[in-house]
Amino acid sequence: MIVEYAKMHPWVHTPSRANPSDAGLDVHYSPESPHTKIHMSPNTSRIISTGLKFAIPHGYMLEVKNRSSIASKRHLLVGACVIDSGYEGEVFVNLHNVGAESQVIAPGNKIAQLVLIPVVHFRPAQISESTLYSYPITISERGEGALGSTG
Repeated sequence: MIVEYAKMHPWVHTPSRANPSDAGLDVHYSPESPHTKIHMSPNTSRIISTGLKFAIPHGYMLEVKNRSSIASKRHLLVGACVIDSGYEGEVFVNLHNVGAESQVIAPGNKIAQLVLIPVVHFRPAQISESTLYSYPITISERGEGALGSTG
């Protein structure tokens, strides 16, 4: 599948895969000024520019995901980011510094990856809580077991 995109200014880096089998496209910090660095103190968040717009087809979404290298080595994590098919603006990355050290993001640094995901549209139907699982909709016996309930 081909998903069209546009660059918003001349310094925007092209999204790319490091390997043909990678699930996501790497995106870079691409400010309007090619010399603008971002300084992130510990426990801070920033909305970071990619300079990219995508034409996402109906029935799909782009999800902004962590890059394992910056998550594990630099403690920079992506916040919840869903890019809907109706969105026509720039894709931003909500980046959080969860580490103990300040981090600097320079123009051109890879900051996240984008994964194209099919969306199943559904219509919710409210029923009473007591009848919510009155018929088997799952093969699990988990019930209300939460974190750690499966071992």
